[in-house]
Amino acid sequence: MFKKGKALWFLLVAVLFAFLLVGCTDGASGEADASDPDGAEDVETNGDDTSSDAINVGIVLPTRDEPRWVQDEQRFQDALADSDYTTEILFSQGSSANELQNVETLISRGIDVLIISPHDGDAAGAAAQAAAAEGVTVISYDRLITNTDAVDYYVTFDSFAVGAAQGQYLVDHAEGTEVPLYLYAGASSDNNAFLFFEGAWSVLQPKIADGTFVIANSSEAEALADQSELSRDEMGSILGQVTTNWDPNEAINKAQTHLTSAGDDLKGDVAILAPNDGTARSIADTFAADSDITAYVVTGQDAEMASIQYIIDGKQSMTVFKDVRRLVEDAMGMAINVLDGETPETTGAYDNGAKDVEAMQSEVIVVDQDNVQSELIDSGYYEASEFTGLE
Repeated sequence: MFKKGKALWFLLVAVLFAFLLVGCTDGASGEADASDPDGAEDVETNGDDTSSDAINVGIVLPTRDEPRWVQDEQRFQDALADSDYTTEILFSQGSSANELQNVETLISRGIDVLIISPHDGDAAGAAAQAAAAEGVTVISYDRLITNTDAVDYYVTFDSFAVGAAQGQYLVDHAEGTEVPLYLYAGASSDNNAFLFFEGAWSVLQPKIADGTFVIANSSEAEALADQSELSRDEMGSILGQVTTNWDPNEAINKAQTHLTSAGDDLKGDVAILAPNDGTARSIADTFAADSDITAYVVTGQDAEMASIQYIIDGKQSMTVFKDVRRLVEDAMGMAINVLDGETPETTGAYDNGAKDVEAMQSEVIVVDQDNVQSELIDSGYYEASEFTGLE
């Protein structure tokens, strides 16, 4: 009896000790006691800068899969490096649903300004409206958010001028007449794609009409070849045939399909309107692989490092250099003006379908082999060591 009683007593002591040990461990875990208001964690609320994690400027970029936007991320970070203001940058990865979620996340972080480059201009209206409803100033960056009055400002390059520069380069380098002209465009969901094409068409159409060029890959463009100005729907019908959706792989597939169906009269020396550098390299490689293509002139834009090497090597003809350093500075300057209670400077306005959006425009520069050194190396945009073959 004594042994049993003693064992039971030790068992009870052990259980009590274990219970006390568990209680001490819970108390040391760092979890806040909900009954203790002093121990409760800060709660982030929309527009309330009570959290130590609250930020001033939220930035949403369309994808990490294009070098242009990855470079922009670093430039935005550098632009606020010496400022007291804070920022967070999120990528939508080509999804409007992700884009909206990103904006909602940034709103919950207490942002005062949203800078957003939309994946889809129309679909991004929902994100802009969500931000505006919380008193957030919305700046559309590089691509215009359309069909909503929730956009306050637009920071852009002159997209019409970009397309016109591409078209003019093809005109200036056309030799003879009836030069096969292959047209490619950006995504129909991107308002800029229409502006680029409109600018290019304004220069190319007279040269199509006079026989300098023969359209090689768009029956819709052929049917409209006598029209110097196109409606949005007419441009949309052409873009529907020649869109790359800004996707280099889709550009390859389109180019291969067009070359397969093209007759000998649409090969030889050709001109190619490519919308940006990523698609330009893919299209150039595809045309170069066709033994019936003897020479090509191909456009681009964005001055991506890989395309600058292509230009040096003679594989891409030109790019439209949009100094993104300036564009980032303009966007962050606008944001800081708003945060400081000042009215940002603007240089024009764009009709987004619901309102005329006040805009700040930056210049564009054509770069080819002749001025790579002066425009991109001497200006400090790139280092000479990043390329081979520079003279």
